[in-house]
Amino acid sequence: MKKLVLMAMAAMLFAMPAANAQKVNADAARNKMAKSDAEIADAKKNGKAATWINRGKIYFDAYAEPTKNLFPEAPEMAVRMTMGNPLSAEAGELNGEQVNVLNYEWVKVYLAGDKVVAWEQTKSIGDNLYQTAVEAYKKAYELDPKQETKIAAGLRSLTDALLMAGETSMNIGKYAEAAKLYADAYAAQTILPSQQADPRYLYIAGYLMTITASLSEGDAAVAAFTEGEKYCNEAIAAGYKDDEGNIYYYLFHCYYGQKEKGRDEYFAKAKNALLEGIKLYPKNEKILDGLMQFYTAEEGVGDPAELVELIDATLDNDPDSYDLWFGRGRVFFKLKNYDECIASFEKCAELRPEAFEPYFYTGYFYIEKGNAMLDELNQNTNMSSQAYNEAANAINSVYAGAIPWLEKAYEINPNDEGTVEYLKNICFRLRDEEGIMAKYEKYNAAFKAMHE
Repeated sequence: MKKLVLMAMAAMLFAMPAANAQKVNADAARNKMAKSDAEIADAKKNGKAATWINRGKIYFDAYAEPTKNLFPEAPEMAVRMTMGNPLSAEAGELNGEQVNVLNYEWVKVYLAGDKVVAWEQTKSIGDNLYQTAVEAYKKAYELDPKQETKIAAGLRSLTDALLMAGETSMNIGKYAEAAKLYADAYAAQTILPSQQADPRYLYIAGYLMTITASLSEGDAAVAAFTEGEKYCNEAIAAGYKDDEGNIYYYLFHCYYGQKEKGRDEYFAKAKNALLEGIKLYPKNEKILDGLMQFYTAEEGVGDPAELVELIDATLDNDPDSYDLWFGRGRVFFKLKNYDECIASFEKCAELRPEAFEPYFYTGYFYIEKGNAMLDELNQNTNMSSQAYNEAANAINSVYAGAIPWLEKAYEINPNDEGTVEYLKNICFRLRDEEGIMAKYEKYNAAFKAMHE
């Protein structure tokens, strides 16, 4: 019975005619704003928190009015039912993907299939609407902190709207606009001491300004990098942390992008951002790659060996840090010092004997050492047969060193295809060595089984 009722309701919904056009009661909103402006100009009403709370709601409602019926993943039918028929509809492109575009008087709605993926507001009821709302709530709290519950409810609605607007601005490629929305959402969260502001929004703003700068040129790029630097530093100062530490990588780019202001000053800041990042997040490959590129591409920055000194000094205080040993190994790999690289990952395996990762990477770097030796051998065309054979045997010994490490990795995770493929290839190369042919047959069969 319930199913029949729901089907009947759905049929009625489809049968209801959609409104002819989007309805945005701009005149009513402007009248309310004008009345609020008059109230705060009144000395008596200006001193009441209720006046400012009401002002915050009025200006927020005016800000949200044109897009209040939109939300991600909304079906096209729901959009047409709540917003009316569009003025026009057309095929379009968004971030390289084909979309359908519904053009309303106040907003463009982008659909993938029949679901909303983004929208772009084209008209506004007034200027600085959400900013005025934020200031109104801030003033209300200053006048009467006891009204915090009401103020918090208004700020929560405002913050949610700013975050949604930031996301959709990002989706349509308006990164600078999105960055400001995220940063302003954070600022709104800081008004009430009891509310916990999320510094992740400042990080997102910094990241988006880094993208904006990378897509810009000249003074516009420098200005965007400057803004990105501000947001990233504010996020760090506010206690932002994540599992990866990419904020330091983006901060590096923001400093580096301002080098025209003063090479020595901003190179030093860029370098320090990376060094601070690698100290806190030694496994971060972006930071490591940024350091290696920075050290090797820019004259006078320093010796890449400084990175090792930095990590080793940190290891003196924390000798059992898996992440530091992992980062040390990555740095030595970049420096092509394979022996120290391998030693670092062997230490990782010692610290985490049940983990797959250190065994796999130790074996992998034995292979990389053998590959480097083989490349060098192939470039030497003036060797005697005896010298060549001795060098080839030494290379095979290095390749053989990878086998026990990769076999331990395989024991921990027999489903990792990369491990099996490496074992198959190495054992085939060394198949004439005692006991290796049987290993080759085992791993070759396992590799084939993965592709059946």
